Amino acid sequence: MNAHTIPDWSQAPEGWHWLAQDEDGRWFWYGVQPRPNIGGGVWRAPSRAQQLAGQGAPNPQWYNTLQQRPGLS
Repeated sequence: MNAHTIPDWSQAPEGWHWLAQDEDGRWFWYGVQPRPNIGGGVWRAPSRAQQLAGQGAPNPQWYNTLQQRPGLS
């Protein structure tokens, strides 16, 4: 998986509606909408509301990766 390969939503835990990539390339599923921690290069959410989704290449544009599960409004 590279920086531009996005994890497949079919792999997301049920009820987890957010996906984002940290600057180091790790992708996470989120049960609540995360917020960017610009100084740290990571998305922040309660630890119980995030789960590793995959590893990609480091991404300096990480703060543009947040997406909501398709089909939700």
